[in-house]
Amino acid sequence: MEIFQYLCAVLKKYIIVFLISMVPLIEIRGAMPYAVIYQLPILPSVLVAMIGNMLPVPFIFFFARRILEWGKDKKYIGGFFRWCLEKGEKGGKKLESKAGRGLYWALLLFVGIPLPGTGAWTGTLAASILNMDFKKSVVFVMLGVAMAGAILLALSLLGFGAYTMIK
Repeated sequence: MEIFQYLCAVLKKYIIVFLISMVPLIEIRGAMPYAVIYQLPILPSVLVAMIGNMLPVPFIFFFARRILEWGKDKKYIGGFFRWCLEKGEKGGKKLESKAGRGLYWALLLFVGIPLPGTGAWTGTLAASILNMDFKKSVVFVMLGVAMAGAILLALSLLGFGAYTMIK
């Protein structure tokens, strides 16, 4: 019975990692520190967080722009939808102006450098707005998510390690 309770507790933590990584603007940036704080094994945590972060990508690419365009004039949701569109267009223009022919590599860096307002959601929306190729976009977004995950894992391990040493 104790093993079952332990497995349920660990599974619950992995589900939380998965769900955190799906949340826009938080994504893998929040999932990796959570996994480190709760001392989950690294490789499964990274895989679960990456899957959770990548799951919305096809839906964002094909439907987000249409939904945002539809909702931008609605009374209660219009402001948020306009903000999302503006963020995606701004990100897309920024990518396009800086990248030139290296647009997909710029997409990878945009997603992979974990700064506020960057990530799989914004990068995929920008790729959709720029009418970039779906398959190539998904590959470069996935590489960016892996890069962001590695950076955040390292920072989380360093930060948590320093915290436990001070404690």
